[in-house]
Amino acid sequence: MFKLKAEDMGRSILGCGDGPASFNCEMNIQEKSVVSVDSIYDLDRETIRKRINETYVEVLGQTKANKDEFVWKNITSVEELGKIRMNSMNMFLDDFEEGKKQGRYVAAGLPELPLADKSFEMALVSHLLFLNSEQLSFDFNIQVIDELLRVAGEVRIFPLIDLNSRESIHLDEVIGHL
Repeated sequence: MFKLKAEDMGRSILGCGDGPASFNCEMNIQEKSVVSVDSIYDLDRETIRKRINETYVEVLGQTKANKDEFVWKNITSVEELGKIRMNSMNMFLDDFEEGKKQGRYVAAGLPELPLADKSFEMALVSHLLFLNSEQLSFDFNIQVIDELLRVAGEVRIFPLIDLNSRESIHLDEVIGHL
């Protein structure tokens, strides 16, 4: 998603809006520096597990309903995607408590982060900003990107399309602003 190369993995990385994903855990196993920030990290592990279980069927149903909008090359079916996502979330849950103690999972939400200026070399934002163009305003996108640029030397955002697989209504204006 972010075209990360081997040399990127040696950089200090901030993941924003990471939720219950395994990226932090997997990078920690490889002794890489990743801190994940999400407001969900305010919750305890069992509450997060319960939320995952409550939303899993709904999310899988939405994916099935929109399966023609996906590229089924590396993952061949909705069911396979569901298994991969659930495995990733379980890996996160197994790592969450220890990772939180180590400061790898920080409970915070955008657009304001409790982090020092330039404390990371790279920030990654997945499935938040442009994807939710109807819900998140141009001003919010700018506030978030400005905040990410405050704490990181480089920011990568994925995807640049909205939930309807169209280019975000904010993309050109955000690029112009930056």
